[in-house]
Formats: sequence, C-alpha cells, structure tokens
Amino acid sequence: MSFGFGKEFRITVFGESHGECVGAVVEGCPAGLHLEEIDIQRELDRRRPGGRLASARGEADRVRLLSGILDGRTNGGPITMLVENHDVDSSWYEENRYLPRPGHSDFPAFVKYSGMNDYRGGGFFSGRMTASLVMGGAVAKRLLSLSGVKVIGHIVQIGETRLQKEVGDRDIEAATLDGAMCADRETSMEFENEIERAAKEGDSVGGVVECRVLNLPAGIGEPFFDSAEALIAHGVFSIPGVKGVEFGAGFGLASMRGSEANDGFVVRNGKVATETNRCGGVLGGLTTGMPLIFRVAVKPTPSIRKAQRTVDLRAMGEAPIAIGGRHDPCIAVRAVPVVEAVAAVCIADLMVRGGKIARRIGEQNGN
Repeated sequence: MSFGFGKEFRITVFGESHGECVGAVVEGCPAGLHLEEIDIQRELDRRRPGGRLASARGEADRVRLLSGILDGRTNGGPITMLVENHDVDSSWYEENRYLPRPGHSDFPAFVKYSGMNDYRGGGFFSGRMTASLVMGGAVAKRLLSLSGVKVIGHIVQIGETRLQKEVGDRDIEAATLDGAMCADRETSMEFENEIERAAKEGDSVGGVVECRVLNLPAGIGEPFFDSAEALIAHGVFSIPGVKGVEFGAGFGLASMRGSEANDGFVVRNGKVATETNRCGGVLGGLTTGMPLIFRVAVKPTPSIRKAQRTVDLRAMGEAPIAIGGRHDPCIAVRAVPVVEAVAAVCIADLMVRGGKIARRIGEQNGN
C-alpha cells in the first residue's frame, strides 16, 4: 500500500468514505509558515457539494488542525488535519455488499483484499478521499504563495460541450471567487444544462479540468522519473475518477509539424520566454518559466440510477443493479480544487527539493 506521496514535502492521507473521518498529514513543511484553519477551510469549501446539481450528502467538512502548528505558525513537525464524517448512510451498501458496482473499484478491491475491503461508499477508494488531498494542497498553496506561485483551475469541457474561446488567468481567478465552473459565464450555463440533462435521465456526465501554475521559475523538476510532468501525472492519476492527462497542446501535438509545435524563444522584460506555450511550460521535464498548463479528463460518475449489469459474488451469477445512495451527476465540477491541490503538492515538493523554498521561514518574511 502507498497512502503517502512526495519526498521532501510529503502528504499522507487516511480515512474512509463512511468511517469516522478523512484526513491528511503533511511532512516537510518549513517551520515558520503562517497557517490557520481558515486557509484550509477556504479550499475545503470549494470542494463541498452545493446546489441542485450536486450530491445530497451534506458533510460540513469543518477542518480540525491537530498538530504541527504553534501560535499560528508551522513548527516543523507533521501537520495533521481531519474532517469528520457525519452525514453517512450505509444502508444501500449493506444490502448490496456482494454486487460490485460497474465503473467502481468494488470488484478488484474485493479480490485484492479477499473480501475484507470496506464496501461502504467505496471505502478509501471513494471520492470522499479528495477532501484529504485538498487539505494537503491547501498547505502547499500557502507555502507556494511566499514565492508568488499560484495554482488556478476551471472546467473547460462537460460532456460534449467545450469552452470555445481563450480565457485569461484573471478570468479564471474571478470565476473561482464567484464559484463559477468556467471562466466564461455563458459556457458555465451550457455546462449546467448538460449536467442537468444527464441527471434527469438518471445518468451522469464527465468533464475536463484545466489547471495552470503561474509564476514558476525555470528549471523546476528532478529528472529522470520525478520530472515536473511525471510527478504531476502521478499525483493526478491518484484522484478517483481521473482517466487522462495532457500538458500544453497535449495529444494535439501529434498532428502538428515540428515547425508549428516548437515554441520559439524570445526576451521579454529582460527574461527568456517563449512566443507560444504549446509545451505547457515544461521541456525535458523541467519548467520553462512559462505557465505550467495541463488538462485532466474526469470520467462520468459511475454511480447512476439507470439499470446496469453486474454479478452476485456469492452466487457467481449475473444480476441487475440500479445504484442507490447519494451521488453527483458530474464529479468533474468538484474536481477543480482537487486537481489544484495535487499540483500544488507536487510543485511544493519539487521546489523544496530544488532549493527554491527555504527549510525555515524567518519572521522577517512577515508571512
């Protein structure tokens, strides 16, 4: 098993969907970082369900900081955080324990753990575990802010509906403050309609999250296997429901000529930059100093009301299943702060390892 991620800046997650709590432990955060519960809570609130297009599970997700903080600053020790699970209903899972849900980890988990897996809401395979990732990411974001690094994201596709126009970083930040899915308000409304149509049919829909890491210095990354792309891809694929990732122009590069795909170098404001950013801000696994841009494909929520086929693991025969419980018709919507969190953890780890973040933060920084 591996519930920890990172080397110098490391996050370990714990808990289960229907257990007592879910939480995270962050190790390697420099001492002296100003950190309060509100810094964590702000990110958790972005992940919480809300509105008619979200799960009816109403967890408050009030974070508790249990260790690693003294007088509002990190003390150099492990930072332990958790949120309790209160709004839990395991009845449907109890009744259907031996009917693996299509699209979920139920069957392979049953095999791996010889039937001892926590089947209630998927246990630690559940999307509920993303709250743990967000908590760890909130610490990483706070640390990165001292270097001026920002991590922002929004939705660029829901089902067949795609964002068709270019949007700026400020547009994305404004959309985040307003709680909008996408930096383009008209497209956000189209996304909502797409989700609502699927929900009315007892179905679900997937989406694509775009994430941008801004103000990164050039040269961040640890070749060979811990390159910036490799580490982010590793972390992103740990998010439940993620099935694809691309950087910059991504798979579109395969249809280009080299003369089109290459980003020419220029000097802007006394610094080396590129004319375009089709590489997504990474070359050779190292950051170029341009915005690091990647997109993540999130599959449709596998828990749907429509009848599906499965098997009864006791009788070893086929059986129909219509999934009960409380579920989001589109998990991509709530994945935005999760993708940001994972990116922040990866970049914080690489910047600490690369000597771009000090091991101790002095009072003189005023942060």
